Amino acid sequence: MKKFSAQIGSGRDGHDGNPAVGPIYRNLLSKNEFPPPHPDLSTAWDSFRLSAEKHKGNKMLGWREMVDGKWGPYIWKTYKDVHDEVLHIGSALRACGAHPGAKIGIYGANCPQWIMAMEACNAHSLICVPLYDTLGAGAIDYIIDHAEIDYVFVHPLKVKELLNPDCSSTKRLKSIICFTSFTEEAIQEAGNAGIEAYSWNQFLHMGKENPSETAPPQPINICTIMYTSGTCGDPKGVVLTHENMAMFISGMNVFMDQFEDKMTVDDVYLSFLPLAHILDRVIEEYFFHKGASVGFFHGNVKEISEDLMELKPTFFAGVPKVFDRVYEGMSLIILCLLCKVTNVFLLIVCLSGIQKAIEDLIPRRRKIFHLLYKYKLFWMNRGYVNKHASPLADFLAFRKVKNKLGGRVRLMVSGAAPWSEEVEEFLRVTCCCYVLQGYGLTETCGLSTICFPDEMSMVGAVGVPSLYTELRLEEVPEMGYHPFSDPPRGEICLRGKTLFSGYYKNPELTTESIRDGWFHSGDIGEMLPNGAIKIIDRKKNLIKLSQGEYVALEYLEKVYIITPIIEDIWVYGDSFKSMLVAVVVPNEENTKKWADQNGYKGTFTDLCSLKELRTHIFSELTIAGERNKLRGFEQVKGIVLEPQTFELIPGLLTPTMKKRRDKMLKHYQEEIDDLYCNLAKWK
Repeated sequence: MKKFSAQIGSGRDGHDGNPAVGPIYRNLLSKNEFPPPHPDLSTAWDSFRLSAEKHKGNKMLGWREMVDGKWGPYIWKTYKDVHDEVLHIGSALRACGAHPGAKIGIYGANCPQWIMAMEACNAHSLICVPLYDTLGAGAIDYIIDHAEIDYVFVHPLKVKELLNPDCSSTKRLKSIICFTSFTEEAIQEAGNAGIEAYSWNQFLHMGKENPSETAPPQPINICTIMYTSGTCGDPKGVVLTHENMAMFISGMNVFMDQFEDKMTVDDVYLSFLPLAHILDRVIEEYFFHKGASVGFFHGNVKEISEDLMELKPTFFAGVPKVFDRVYEGMSLIILCLLCKVTNVFLLIVCLSGIQKAIEDLIPRRRKIFHLLYKYKLFWMNRGYVNKHASPLADFLAFRKVKNKLGGRVRLMVSGAAPWSEEVEEFLRVTCCCYVLQGYGLTETCGLSTICFPDEMSMVGAVGVPSLYTELRLEEVPEMGYHPFSDPPRGEICLRGKTLFSGYYKNPELTTESIRDGWFHSGDIGEMLPNGAIKIIDRKKNLIKLSQGEYVALEYLEKVYIITPIIEDIWVYGDSFKSMLVAVVVPNEENTKKWADQNGYKGTFTDLCSLKELRTHIFSELTIAGERNKLRGFEQVKGIVLEPQTFELIPGLLTPTMKKRRDKMLKHYQEEIDDLYCNLAKWK
């Protein structure tokens, strides 16, 4: 079997209370030692500055404006345009009193001004501190105070939250700069708080009138303090240096050079994942390094298909929840083609989910679908690259999928959470482009492992260690995971050139997370025979029920979520209880279909209050659990139905769509208590 990573050493057995640790794994390109980094690239500012010099006329940042009530075509700033504007913004910051090392907040959705503010920080050794666009005023208040931020760039839609009286730390701010312009009311509120308020154009003018030489950073200087909400407690400030960013870029260069398809200045990325999150940040940093283009979504994720068709990106990145939706939507497109249905909406109404939809096809059409899919999958598993596996299947059906993504997508990457093998395989076969997973954390500058394009043995895995990363597995005895078992399993531990230097103002948590030079991720991995790592569990989401049985909550959610009538699910367990319960968000379309079939009427919210629907969904969950061989104590014993998706309820999810379990419990505490009380009566 072909090996995709290099094993260094043999590890050691546990002794004297210390856990066993497995061998160290590296990228094959780093087998003997880490390759030398790019000679002219030692900071994030080097990356942008060199690219602006080399690619002056290339399109860099694109956005859309409203024209006659509709979103118009993309408007672009070139690398020279952006570089000039960055110098003015940096000069204005210095004129306002910002000195190297000062903390600069950036608060708002992705847009060109976000990037220019970030690059201005890099130019003057200022520390960029993203403020989460998806979190409320409480977290913003905490971060401004904790990071000691003096200046904030803010999106016009976030000005009200920033100046909210409940955001008490705002009073420490010296200046706020709007991505566009402030209302008179906002200017007055800021003035009353002693804060100077500038529009973007005013700040640009100030910089032009008060030019300042750049103060480029050193590799050891802090580039950004990126706060990660985690799943409980206050946000943690992850300190990333300029060296971390530069080594990420250098590592990607060397890794990408080994493949036939190269990234070029003509590549285009659609930016919609939060720039305050490390995944989108490092992707854009790399695109700028290569002189390529980044176009921003117009602000409404539900209408992102419009941006896809207008921008026609070559690269698309998302989190598993995004791709799950793509999976459903693309599947319906293919079924429309096979069924000769032109109205996708009608098809959505009458079908309950992709697998059920395929089963509902008449035998001949169902056979055609499976034949095309399995034929192409067969040749991909034999080693043929996607575009050569079955041109006929692509022409007859699958090219329609690519067209719905704009028609030019060459690569799709999923990160932030484990991906369903079923969804990944489906998209690899049908999207007519490279589809793969990566794995990383804010603490590792976004990329710890990455898959190989068109390598089908990595479906379900997150790949091999990145170029400047070392990985090993550590025993987790309470969960039964051991690095010398077959297969090797344990907590993923990481070290290398992209590892963060610590949590800001939190030496205790830093010491707890980095032991003997190894960062302990909390994620449980399984080393596959081909040298790729697979995420199978989460250490911190393990609970022990009252009867002494351990339960992995995220794994159970992954099992249950494939049920067609379920949109999302949160499984909860109490160590003083013997049973699991769950809050379920039903799938609206499939719920309405169930209601039509069973003679129930009303709004979606009305349907979610029906005892009959709750009984039906509970039955479907039980069937899913039995199909996946869950043990009795792993099956949920009671459910609550929630008509709103979790992302619409403030504070329940992190920016990467992970459940904040402490906040979930606080929000649903009353319903959970009632559910346990009723279960006790039924026993």
